[in-house]
Amino acid sequence: MNKTPEQTARDNIDKMLERSGWVVVDKTAINWGRGPGLAVREYQTDVGPADYVLFVDRKPIGVIEAKKETEGHRLSVHEHQAEFYAQSKLKWFADSCFLPFVYESTGILTRFTDMRDPKPRARPVFSFHHPVTLKERFRQKTSLRQRLQQLPDLPEQSLRNCQIRAITNLETSFRENRPRALVQMATGSGKTFTAITAVYRLLKYADAKRVLFLVDTRNLGEQAEQEFMGYLPNDDNRKFTELYNVRRLNSKYVPPDSQVCISTIQRMYSILKGEDLEETAEQTNPHEYVETGPPRPVEYNEQVPPEFFDFIVIDECHRSIYNLWKQVLDYFDAFYIGLTATPDKRTFAFFNENVVSEYRHEDAVADGVNVGFDTYLIETRITQGGAKLVAEEWVDKRDRLTRQKRWEQLDEEVVYTQTDLDRDVVNPSQIRNIIKAFRDKLPEMFPGREEVPKTLIFAKTDSHADDIIQMVREEFAEGNAFCKKVTYKAEEDPKSVLASFRNDYHPRIAVTVDMIATGTDVKPLECLVFMRDVRSRNYFEQMKGRGTRTQGYDDLKKVTPSVHTAKTGFIIVDAVGVSKSVKTDSRPLKHKKSIPLKDLLQAALMGQTDEDLYSSLAGRLSRLDKQITDDERNRFKQLTHGKSINQLVHDLLDAHNPDKIIDHATQKFDLPPGTEPEDHQQQAAQKELIHTARDTFTGELNEFIETVRKSHEQIIDTVNLDDLEFAGWDKQSRIRAQEVIQDFTTFMQAHKDEITALSIFYSQPYNRRHVTYAMIREVMDTLKSKKPALAPARVWQAFEQMEKVKGRSPENELTALVSLIRRITGIDDSLTAFEQTVDRNFQKWVFGKQAGAAAKFTEEQMTWLRMIKEHIISSVHIEKDDLDYAPFDGQGGIGRMHRLFGDEMDAVMDEMNEALAV
Repeated sequence: MNKTPEQTARDNIDKMLERSGWVVVDKTAINWGRGPGLAVREYQTDVGPADYVLFVDRKPIGVIEAKKETEGHRLSVHEHQAEFYAQSKLKWFADSCFLPFVYESTGILTRFTDMRDPKPRARPVFSFHHPVTLKERFRQKTSLRQRLQQLPDLPEQSLRNCQIRAITNLETSFRENRPRALVQMATGSGKTFTAITAVYRLLKYADAKRVLFLVDTRNLGEQAEQEFMGYLPNDDNRKFTELYNVRRLNSKYVPPDSQVCISTIQRMYSILKGEDLEETAEQTNPHEYVETGPPRPVEYNEQVPPEFFDFIVIDECHRSIYNLWKQVLDYFDAFYIGLTATPDKRTFAFFNENVVSEYRHEDAVADGVNVGFDTYLIETRITQGGAKLVAEEWVDKRDRLTRQKRWEQLDEEVVYTQTDLDRDVVNPSQIRNIIKAFRDKLPEMFPGREEVPKTLIFAKTDSHADDIIQMVREEFAEGNAFCKKVTYKAEEDPKSVLASFRNDYHPRIAVTVDMIATGTDVKPLECLVFMRDVRSRNYFEQMKGRGTRTQGYDDLKKVTPSVHTAKTGFIIVDAVGVSKSVKTDSRPLKHKKSIPLKDLLQAALMGQTDEDLYSSLAGRLSRLDKQITDDERNRFKQLTHGKSINQLVHDLLDAHNPDKIIDHATQKFDLPPGTEPEDHQQQAAQKELIHTARDTFTGELNEFIETVRKSHEQIIDTVNLDDLEFAGWDKQSRIRAQEVIQDFTTFMQAHKDEITALSIFYSQPYNRRHVTYAMIREVMDTLKSKKPALAPARVWQAFEQMEKVKGRSPENELTALVSLIRRITGIDDSLTAFEQTVDRNFQKWVFGKQAGAAAKFTEEQMTWLRMIKEHIISSVHIEKDDLDYAPFDGQGGIGRMHRLFGDEMDAVMDEMNEALAV
């Protein structure tokens, strides 16, 4: 006998109810002892029989309106009928009141409404809620959406403006009962901290039962767990994990007593499917997962029912909400919160275009939350055009996994392109030339550094990573500790290597395939080298995001000792054309890189207002903001009548930001919320925003900015190399170095008559013994104020390109200046580190003093002489008053020296001043 469509729908609904823990009975077969939850068919009301009435512990709490499958598109039409039954009187329950839980279902599509919500709205659900769930919700008296209306104001201390805006708008979205919300925040701006703050408030003030924090790799799950463990609310002195149970899932078991569960989406999928999870499944980003055949649908899981979580936070949601994994999200009846720095069109669509907060990379750079980047190109002939192997040529062939080699003759010609490199064909020379170019150009990218900055190299495969590591160690002449592989397949524990990369001096270079590509923080990173192409814009953005983290001077100096400032930017080294093959949204702010800052400032002062000009100025000023001193900040505010650099940067960006223009027009013309300003209103609003930015600039301010910039900015010279065989780079570099040396020499000669120290060096050799620390400081101050581009470190570097320099670059810029002056005045034939000059002269002086003398220096006297030598190395000159300070005071000070040298004490000091610094 064929079933009617109505009966087929009823059968499916019965199965769904039974799977969800309900006992389904006819109205004539009620037996309260069969279970806590009964779904009674055709139960009589005062307006007729309801398709199903739901009872928990003998109390009616809900109704189901059943319709045939073809009515799925019309369920909204039947909502009124379902609500009508929910408001009716039930037979045998004279005191029955309004039933709060209302469903409409075809057995294929089911919709649910909690009538206690402020504005009850039906929503699709995977299945019916479990009786225990409805019992608990009924007992609470208020619905979750009611409680979301009562969230208190957000305490703003310890939160950034972008975090305050994100949480505030997110909670507004909850109050409006929007099921999905997207938080777009630039990498490094604190997305996870923002999410944890929101979760804390939901648990504490909205009495949320459970929250799922969903990630897509185990690495990100561990990182999120650490952030939950370290989170301290600003309204409680206990940590998050002391207030609520947080569990990172690592098995099939999902603890019901945990308020926060952290899981990869792969593991949650396997839990819902009741399957074991492969060991490597949580190591691969979901967007790289290949599913063979059609994915099997997720089914109802009584251990983790659809209502198990009230909120689901999806980290890196731009890649974990599609294809196979979307089934996990469709399963749960929860609010969804997406976190990403790089949404695409699919992301916006999934979250119903409900972007509650948008904080772009440019905004983060302007606020000093992130640092910007520059791109440096390395191109080789084979990287660009591939190569050809002729037939009958003998070549090595290597097994991809075992790496065992064998010698074989080619049967036919092999032509390979860039895309074949390091997959089908490995060309060691191509890898070596890229690494050599990177090594040789580091001084130009990072002038004044003594060590390689913390660098991350992106490789194509694990095999490619191994080849790169071998080449790096060889070309930098370093050992194993210098360069390490950080991938999921690394034999050495990747977590410990990653921790060392973050916190220790070694490794200086890490090579990865995907483990550090997204979501992993390494703040000291200053250089990203791309030796793999990336076609995905979002993935490339995420990879670039590894370098955007800010870090203060003291913390950066712990792992990179030769830095002179806080982290102010990072460099992308593009060795495969990745910056050309991918169009990115978060481009560098500095569009007009070839235009001097002073010209940009002058253009703004003279009234030019184009977007590129303002964006370029914003980028340059944002970088300057990280370098200046507190005194210079205060002076800036004086010149702008109270406006900080950060405020000026935002004024410049806002002048061409469509959203800001619309917001300003809405306020200016007092338009009702949601009204789109007309074109002339937007034009008027933009004109005011432009005036706000433009009117800040004055001639005095521009001069101050340019002077400060010259004192602080490090020059990064990016040059495109067409081929590593081209020798023009070094030639141009030597020409620039010669120009720097000539400028320095000319400047010193021009000021030799007005600066005492220079006068002595040039024309009064005997008086060099009287050159003091204060005299050299006078030279330095004059140089900084009048020619900041001729900083000693830069001039020293220029000499290093032109001649063999004796000794390493000095840490002390004053003693470096002494060595440079000695070189250009002809005292030294080649540039020599001041330390070496003093050491050499000290040996010569001691030998001369003791040659033929009746009494040699005693051991204690030699100890004092060596201390004086070290003092001269660091301070150029020694005076009697210096003996009252360290290290002399610890050895008895001036009194002890007088007892050791007697009346010869002053003569000894004068001789050493003259002999050691000559």
